[in-house]
Amino acid sequence: MTDAKGALVLFSGGQDSAVCLAWALERHARVETVGFDYGQRHAVELQARQAMRAAIVREFPAWAARLGEDHMLDLRGFGQVAESALTAERAIEMTDRGLPSTFVPGRNLAFFVHAAALADRRNLQVLVGGMCETDFSGYPDCRRDTLDAMQSALNLGMAQDFAIETPLMRLSKAETWALAKRLGGDALVEIVRAESHTCYLGERRIRHDWGCGCGACPACELRARGWREWVAQGRPAIAA
Repeated sequence: MTDAKGALVLFSGGQDSAVCLAWALERHARVETVGFDYGQRHAVELQARQAMRAAIVREFPAWAARLGEDHMLDLRGFGQVAESALTAERAIEMTDRGLPSTFVPGRNLAFFVHAAALADRRNLQVLVGGMCETDFSGYPDCRRDTLDAMQSALNLGMAQDFAIETPLMRLSKAETWALAKRLGGDALVEIVRAESHTCYLGERRIRHDWGCGCGACPACELRARGWREWVAQGRPAIAA
């Protein structure tokens, strides 16, 4: 049954947000997308966003009727303040805080504040994000308890009734591929595999069976491992 509430998907151009977009289109009558330019080194993901939206419109007419506007927000000032290996030429390594140097402090919190302000103006009550605390890089702002607190703060501060939905929160990367298979079959899997961008270094020239990327950064390693686990299982669709 389709939910009449409109949804705004935080759509980066990566594997996870692409599957979340399909998930939202399956459930909500009206879906818009928002992307953020925060000065990321892998800014090529912003181009991947448009390629995936176009492919979804082409391959899934029923979803195309529900897919609304795309919004791009400039957060480069925030990226300069919250400098990390994702926004500056720094080594990707573990820091003395026990967090990867790719952690951008408060990034998801900033994303949700801006997304909620946009959703308020667009009359959209559901905010959808691809955060996951199963196969992830250890970022504290990807945890569900963080997002529960964020949801409460947004609703208190904006006198709203937003719901932050995170359909991948308890899924492994292999299960994320399986969810793509259930939502849109092999056609969606191929769109995500070929068009989405995950690599932290922005590498699109090197092609692998799981998509494009350097193959060595943490994001590529997670994506490749999930793909191979899913293929080894026989490329199943996740149970409904």
